[in-house]
Formats: sequence, structure tokens, C-alpha cells
Amino acid sequence: MRVALLAPLPPLQNGIADYAQAWMQALRGVGVDVCVPPHRDGEGWDTHDADFWQGVDIVHAQLGGGRGPEFVALEQLRVRWPQLATSATVHDPERLVWRSPDPARGVLRRVATWPRPLPQLLALAQDRSTLARERNVAAGLDAMVALTRTGATCLRERMRSAADKVHFIAHGNPVFAQAELPPDEVVRLLYFGFIYPGKGIEDLFEAVAEVFRTRPQARLVLTMAGGSSPELAFGSRGNYLSQLRELATGLGIAERIAWQLDLPAEGILDCVQAHHAMVLPYRDSRKLALLGKLRGTSGALSWANASGRGVIASDARAFAEEVSYGNGVVFAQGQSHALAQRIVALLDAPSLARQWAVAASALGKQRQWQTIADEFAALFASVVERRR
Repeated sequence: MRVALLAPLPPLQNGIADYAQAWMQALRGVGVDVCVPPHRDGEGWDTHDADFWQGVDIVHAQLGGGRGPEFVALEQLRVRWPQLATSATVHDPERLVWRSPDPARGVLRRVATWPRPLPQLLALAQDRSTLARERNVAAGLDAMVALTRTGATCLRERMRSAADKVHFIAHGNPVFAQAELPPDEVVRLLYFGFIYPGKGIEDLFEAVAEVFRTRPQARLVLTMAGGSSPELAFGSRGNYLSQLRELATGLGIAERIAWQLDLPAEGILDCVQAHHAMVLPYRDSRKLALLGKLRGTSGALSWANASGRGVIASDARAFAEEVSYGNGVVFAQGQSHALAQRIVALLDAPSLARQWAVAASALGKQRQWQTIADEFAALFASVVERRR
């Protein structure tokens, strides 16, 4: 079977590119021929190349992160090659693309590049037409995949899709040898992932500061690890790292934070396993909430499972589902006091981290990339067979 993959790929610095690279390698590992279509710089995917597209059995797109090229390519393929089977992993359900993938020419195109909140207001103004396009693309797809059950349900309802068209296949992860947790004398927490606004990092810093205000002798260290220059669809807001360092200094916790920025891939496992638990304090965007519900998961969370470490996560996205396997605990997003209470509970009972680690390890084994690749291969085979 020959699968054409429409997706951002490294060296782009974002979570979907990392996922797509691992996904492609895993599918190839179970015998699926995954190929990347021709791409025209600045013009998106080349959907005209007959020599390429006539040799494809199914097209699979990775949709999300505010990117439009993959969505537009699906629209074009439906017109130019209607015999092709098409599918997509939707990373940010309940929507496919969330904002117009190709803003109108002239002043509206310029507005899309202007400072916040103008691009967000433009997305809101175009929402009805964008949603109509999303539903049209969804109707033409043979299958859609969400990485959480919550996301699959929301996607099915918002896109008005048949129940058998939307599937749940979890985020895959590598399989690693498990390591003992560090000694309990110092509780080590890790934030891991791309560092940009909206991740709730300010809440995490405020929670750590509250812990030290109430327990000055607490033996606690927070490590901030991850990409410092992510590719952002909606742009950035100044030097965010400098803002975070200033916040930490103002809260009096600068010396309690270790920074491991731009961690190389080969160092991720050791970094995660050197800590008792990962903290994911994400917040749902209030602006995006006007357009829908973001019910995806996190690549960082999959790394926690693979490494055998539990997670303290906010209830943003579909994290409540993702840590419902005994592999962690949630707190109310945006509530630094609630997060501080979760941290204090771990300080008082370090055995919690061991319980989470056991559950995370078990979940990681269930979701190893080979198993996930087999699920995708079976889905593709059934779609192609139905199209014949």
C-alpha cells in the first residue's frame, strides 16, 4: 500500500512536525510505503503531478497547529483526483483548521500578519465560511482520526460526520527501558515541550512560588526543558523567554528553576527520567473558545508515558482523559493555587510519583509506535478496500 503524507516535517519546530516524522517512520516499519508528495516553496503542496498521484492508494494529512497547506491540498485533491482515498489525523479537534487557510487578497491578507488581536478578530469574522469549508472537506474524507476519545466525539459532532468515519487512535510513543525514580529527598518536576504563550507557564511559576511561600524549606526543583523557538501559526509576542525569566525573578524562584532549552532528541529520555513527574499547566485559549473546543493531547504527555513518568496536568484540552489511567492527576486550568496544592500533595507523599510511574509505563507499552502503526495500517487497508 502506498500512502501519501501531507504534513509539516522537521526541521520545522512544532509538535505536529515531530509527530508526523515519528508516524512516518513507524508506518514504514510495519511495511507501509509512506511517501511525501512534491512541494512547491511558498505555494503549498503540488497536487497536479500525475506521475505521483496516480501511484497513490490513500492520502493521509496531519491537520492542526493553525496550518492551512494540508487542508487546501485536500480540497484540491478532491477535485483533481476524486478516485483517491483520503484521510486525516486531526490534532486539534473539534475543528480541522480553525481559521481560513488562505485569507483573501489585499487588505485582509495584510491584516492576517498584523499584531494581535487583529489576526484573531479576522479569524472570528471568517468563522462561518471556514466552518462550512471544514465540514465540506470532512464530508469528502474517507476517515478521520483523533488522538483522544474526547476529541473523536467532539469532531464527529462538530463536523456532522457519520459515527463510523471518525476513529480514535492514541498518540504513539517509543518504547524505552524503565528507570527508577530519583531519590525522594528532593522532588524534581519537569515542564517539557515547546515554550510559548498559552502553555500556562505563568501559572506554574506562581504555583511554585506559593509552595515556597507556605513551605520555605520545601525541597523542590523545577526544570524547564524544550524548544525555545517554535514555529507559531499565530505569531509570537516579544521575547517570551525573557519575560518568563523576569517573572521568575519577581516571584523569587529564579534559583529554584533549572533551564534545559533546545534539548537534543537523544537527551530527552534521560531528562524526563531524571524527574519524578512532568507538569503540563496548559490553558485553553479564550479566543479559540469562541470558535470551538480544543480537545487534543500533547506530545510531551506521550513522552512521559514512554519514559515511565506521571503527569500533573491542567484540565485543558483532553488531559483529564489522558491522565485517567492512574498515570497522573489534573487541576483546574488557570488556578495556580490548585496546582500548588497538587505539588504539595506530592511533596507530602512522594509515593504518588511511583504509583503514577507504574501506570504511565503500562500505558506507554500499550501505545508503542508499532502498535499504533498497525492500527493505522489496518484502517488504511479497510478504507482502500471499500473504495474498490
